[in-house]
Amino acid sequence: MDNLSVNRVPLQTKIRQPFTSNQVASPKQSFLQHLHEASIQTELKISKHANQRLQDRNIYISDAEWQLVSEKVSEARAKGVNDSLVLMDQAALIVSAKNSTVITAMNRTEAKDQLFTNIDGTIVLN
Repeated sequence: MDNLSVNRVPLQTKIRQPFTSNQVASPKQSFLQHLHEASIQTELKISKHANQRLQDRNIYISDAEWQLVSEKVSEARAKGVNDSLVLMDQAALIVSAKNSTVITAMNRTEAKDQLFTNIDGTIVLN
C-alpha cells in the first residue's frame, strides 16, 4: 500500500464579541417591539390590475380618501381581517389587509349587483 499520512488541522474557534447591555433585549421588550412594528400603518399598494381598473372606469380617489382607506385597512388587519371589501361613495375595492394591497376596483353602480366572495371583513366609508 501507499504510504498515507494523516495530518490533523487544529480547530479554529470563532471569536465572539461579548454582548453589551444595549444589544440584549429582554423577551418582553422584543415582543413589544415586534407588536409595535406589526401595528404600524403601512401604505396601501395598488396592484397593476386594480390600477388598470381605476383608470378604465375613471375612478378618482383623493389622497385624503386613500389615507382613510389605509387607516381602516390597518384597523381591520389588527382585528384579524385578511381580505376586505371597502365600500366608498364612488368605488368598491377589494383589499388584501394582510398584504396592504388593493386587489381590484369597480365603481359603485357596477358593484351594486355583484356577489363578493372570499372576504372576511367589510369597511363602509362615507
